[in-house]
Amino acid sequence: MNENKGQILIYKTPIGTTEIEVNLYNESVWLSLNQISALFQRDKSVIAKHIKNVFIEGELTESSTVAKNATVQIEGGRRVSREIDFYNLDMIISVGYRVNSIQGTHFRIWATRQLREFMIKGFLIDDEKLKGTKSNYFDELYDRVKSIRISEKNFWQKIKDIFAFGSIDFESDSEIAKTFFATVQNMFHYAIHEHTAQELIKERADGHKENMGLNAWSGNEITKDDTTIAKNYLTELELKRLNLLSDQFLSFAELQSVEKRAMYMSTWVAKLIEFLKLNEKPILQDAGKVSKSIGEQIALSEFQKFEEIRKEERQKLKKFLDKNAVDIVPEA
Repeated sequence: MNENKGQILIYKTPIGTTEIEVNLYNESVWLSLNQISALFQRDKSVIAKHIKNVFIEGELTESSTVAKNATVQIEGGRRVSREIDFYNLDMIISVGYRVNSIQGTHFRIWATRQLREFMIKGFLIDDEKLKGTKSNYFDELYDRVKSIRISEKNFWQKIKDIFAFGSIDFESDSEIAKTFFATVQNMFHYAIHEHTAQELIKERADGHKENMGLNAWSGNEITKDDTTIAKNYLTELELKRLNLLSDQFLSFAELQSVEKRAMYMSTWVAKLIEFLKLNEKPILQDAGKVSKSIGEQIALSEFQKFEEIRKEERQKLKKFLDKNAVDIVPEA
């Protein structure tokens, strides 16, 4: 296990008496024998015996739970580099059960949360490390924000990624995060055309209009999925304004990482309001008058009308072509 390829997290016991540096690597967390001993407040020999029994009983295999890592230690006043065995979360949990330690439960909950967040976001912000003055958190964040800005992703995905990576209190599965994203998206929409995303769909989706009122769609033909995306109804000028506005805000987000400013979801919303005011844009004051479910129902209902008209036009065209078809006789 190469420590440089992973992240170092700080785990603090619930009563705050012990802090342990935890390696996050290869979709698991890793601790050395000494660290497991400190975590469970048991002698090293006791921990080593439990680990040995886990292997003997076939509960886990050594190849899947143990990784060696070069670690610098102080021995006799000298700095010595030695290969140390590190054990992954499966082993840590197994040992925790065997020593019947409540610390094992606390650590399992903490570690599982860290791993879930990392696998969803691809990047993990450690609040404990952030408190340290020597942390390179902001340098890592700057590199990530910069790479997002220059990527080929659509601007909504860029905005979402920025908030996910740049918000210290972000948890992707939480209702707060989902509401936060919906609020931010609607604030951008409202700044451009004074409607929320769902209000725009209600206003412009029309099965009797050309292309159902859409100005953009994903493939050669409009599908029902295209009709539920508010951005697809924007005019060329509105889309240009939205792109410029979002690009400005991405630049602002990049500057926050350069200035080493810690940001929370509530901070981002407050800054977005200030940013929109600076650009003399209208500010959304509520959640809007049309819910997401109603907006989708309207879009799909109009799509059914549009689809029926489209089928009728195709049938008319086929009849016309069949009626006017001319047999071509090849020359001898």
